[in-house]
Amino acid sequence: MHKATNLFSHRQYWAKRFGIAPVLPMSRAEMDELGWDSCDIILVTGDAYVDHPSFGMAMIGRLLESQGFRVGIISQPNWQDKNAFMELGKPNLFFGVTAGNMDSMVNRYTADRRLRHNDSYTPNGEAGKRPDRSVMVYSQRVREAYKGVPVIIGGIEASLRRIAHYDHWSGKVRKSILPDSKADLLIYGNAERAITEVAHRLANGEAISEITDVRGTAYMSKTVPSDWAIVNSTDVDKPGKIEQHPDPYAEKPDCEQASAESKTESTDKVVVELDTRRVKLNRDKTVLRLPSFEQVACDKVLYAHASRVFHMETNPGNARALIQVHGQRTVWLNPPPIPLSTEEMDQLFEFPYTRMPHPAYGKAKLPAWEMIRFSINIMRGCFGGCTFCSITEHEGRIIQSRSEDSIIHEIETIRDTTPGFTGNISDLGGPTANMYRLACKSEKIESACRRLSCVYPGICKNLDTNHKPLIHLYRRARKLKGIKKIFIASGLRYDLAVQDPEYVKELVQHHVGGYLKIAPEHTEQGPLSKMMKPGIGSYNKFKEMFEKFSKQAGKEQYLIPYFISAHPGTTDEDMLNLALWLKENDFRPDQVQAFLPTPLAIASAMYHTAKNPLKKVDRNSERVSVVRGDKRRRLHKAFLRYHDAENWPMLRAALKRMGRTDLIGNGKKQLVPSWQPAGTGGRPEGARGYAAEKKQTAQDKHGSKKKTKRKETNKINTKRVAKKAVSKGRGKPSEKLRATTRKKSTRKKPTRK
Repeated sequence: MHKATNLFSHRQYWAKRFGIAPVLPMSRAEMDELGWDSCDIILVTGDAYVDHPSFGMAMIGRLLESQGFRVGIISQPNWQDKNAFMELGKPNLFFGVTAGNMDSMVNRYTADRRLRHNDSYTPNGEAGKRPDRSVMVYSQRVREAYKGVPVIIGGIEASLRRIAHYDHWSGKVRKSILPDSKADLLIYGNAERAITEVAHRLANGEAISEITDVRGTAYMSKTVPSDWAIVNSTDVDKPGKIEQHPDPYAEKPDCEQASAESKTESTDKVVVELDTRRVKLNRDKTVLRLPSFEQVACDKVLYAHASRVFHMETNPGNARALIQVHGQRTVWLNPPPIPLSTEEMDQLFEFPYTRMPHPAYGKAKLPAWEMIRFSINIMRGCFGGCTFCSITEHEGRIIQSRSEDSIIHEIETIRDTTPGFTGNISDLGGPTANMYRLACKSEKIESACRRLSCVYPGICKNLDTNHKPLIHLYRRARKLKGIKKIFIASGLRYDLAVQDPEYVKELVQHHVGGYLKIAPEHTEQGPLSKMMKPGIGSYNKFKEMFEKFSKQAGKEQYLIPYFISAHPGTTDEDMLNLALWLKENDFRPDQVQAFLPTPLAIASAMYHTAKNPLKKVDRNSERVSVVRGDKRRRLHKAFLRYHDAENWPMLRAALKRMGRTDLIGNGKKQLVPSWQPAGTGGRPEGARGYAAEKKQTAQDKHGSKKKTKRKETNKINTKRVAKKAVSKGRGKPSEKLRATTRKKSTRKKPTRK
């Protein structure tokens, strides 16, 4: 793998003389207090600003500050007014724009495209503080505010949209975010190396248009340099008949005509062959040309092909540059960034974070911060390769771990400086709880590898699965003075964990708070093979170990499995079998996750194209079962919540349609009863949106008001009766309420003499 320049080896910028800011400024008044006349770099984010290493803008801001730059933050600006982007004045070097820790569309909408009514990254969880496609909107407003200032976009939203991609919310293929946002440069993945190099080169007087060779960046280009060799992706992975390049001047690509022409061609299966050219090309000067935006927008097979080739070029050790034509210009993607070393990771987490929201928010609560304020990130990256997950596309497959000393130091910092700390660390993890310091046994093999997952279909023999460094970290952390309990809340890769029973024992007996959440995602091989997840047998093996070690410790603990509905490759029968498994094992999921096609994910390509990019793609290759339409998606979700009476009418209808009426009845082995409780069945999955909930809440509130009014009326009448009884000498004031609540049958009738 290429050797990278140390992140902290650059000569510091002259503005280092101003020193370290207690907190990065969000206003001119704060800049004046620091003695700044201007900012060198201004970061615009869709999140509230929290000076904590779990928030991307805080880490990038503190990194740039350590390089000597004056960094300001514009948090959740009013995107309808360009003046909001002029709050800190004109930056000397560039604007950095991000949607925040989450993709803005995922943040604002559910998997069923319903608007969410809260935002965990906003003070008091208030919704509506960021626009749809925030990166695009913010970038355009920055351009309006200060023409000529370089605009660099980054974060997960930009990373997942760096090439043409399927957009679930509009239901079509969209262009790369670069031409739409009109940004000068896009930094994808972990941005530390790229943002540092770009900032120093701009500070040295280099124009943004000349910075085209930084790994982990993308930009718009008009031509390919003459000293570069171009290889068409279709020469490397042949999908079959290629449509003619559409006319970029046409009003819209003629997809229907292209589709009709393709049907007249031969449909013989084309065997995919590797490039066999005799001349060996220099990989560092070779660019791979993906099908153009116009082609993938029209042709689903080419879209699946492009997705497959793109994901094969994500290993920093062997990835080539990629290009994709968009009209008259080309999106150029440089190879991924080189992973950070342990020493560099340590320094990122040792900046002087306050670990608190910016003082401007006052006493407002920030749900996302409340969740992670006592948690610690020990690593980044994931080699699991789950097709529905965006971690790999953003952070990469190579694990980057912190040193044990750095992690222990952060625990001590939380203990000694964080207000409200009671001795409990809420999480010691990362994207995956148990990949700390796991890596390929050979750097040479790792650099040459093109596997999309190190653990699917089985654990690679070259993967070191030794959990001893993690066990040692747990034990050392538990011994710290003032630490009562350390929980592990990050997702656990249980197929890895079972390789090391000592780790499972350590985890179960010391770091589980009664419940441990894990994610089998499904029980059936069809969807699991499209997710690249292990079979349910691995879950059963882990469950046995979990129960065994819990019993040895004298603890009553439970596993909480997570499942996904409506994932590509799932049939109605698969969901039925999953529901039966859930009932047999007495699981009643309350909150379930429906598949959400995020941009660039392999599963999203399956959803859009009904093709499987995990295998060689051509026009006759495997078709994937795709769950489309709200009705069927709601049915799959209802199967997961089979125990909810509101879903029973829908499930009965589905079981009858599937010829499984034997599962309707009151027996233990039947899924849903034949009877329906009064007042239920009218609000199945999908009929419980915000409007329905609001209406129900209003009805409940109205009903409770009536009840309250009736109670108050009864109370007044009771008091009147009691008062009258006292005035006639038939009761004491202290007994007035008791006297009126007695039943008539219990009263003694006066006897006649």
